[in-house]
Amino acid sequence: MRDIMGMMGKVKEMQAKMEKMQEEIAALEVSGSSGGGLVSVTLDGKGNLKGLKIDPSLFKEDDVEILEDLIVAAHKDAKDKAEAEAAEKTKALTAGLPIPPGFKLPF
Repeated sequence: MRDIMGMMGKVKEMQAKMEKMQEEIAALEVSGSSGGGLVSVTLDGKGNLKGLKIDPSLFKEDDVEILEDLIVAAHKDAKDKAEAEAAEKTKALTAGLPIPPGFKLPF
C-alpha cells in the first residue's frame, strides 16, 4: 500500500512540473526571419502568430501596416479552421470512447 501512495505522490509532483512547463512554454516568444531580415514573424509558445514585419523596400507603396494586419488575420483564420477540422476528426475517431471533456488529442 505504501508503494501506491508513493507512486501517487510522484504522479502529482510530475503533474505540477508539467503544468509549470506548459505555462513557461505559453509565455515564450520566438522570432524568425527570412530574406536576410526583410520579413520577420513573432510567435508565442503555442505557435500563435503575434506579429509580422515586412521591410518597406519590398513594396512600391508605403501602406505596409494594413498588409501586416491582414497576414496576421489570415494566419489566425487558417489556424482556427485547422483546429476545428482536427477536433471534428478526433471526435469521429474517438466516438464511443469515455474521454473526459476538454481532453485534446493528439497530445
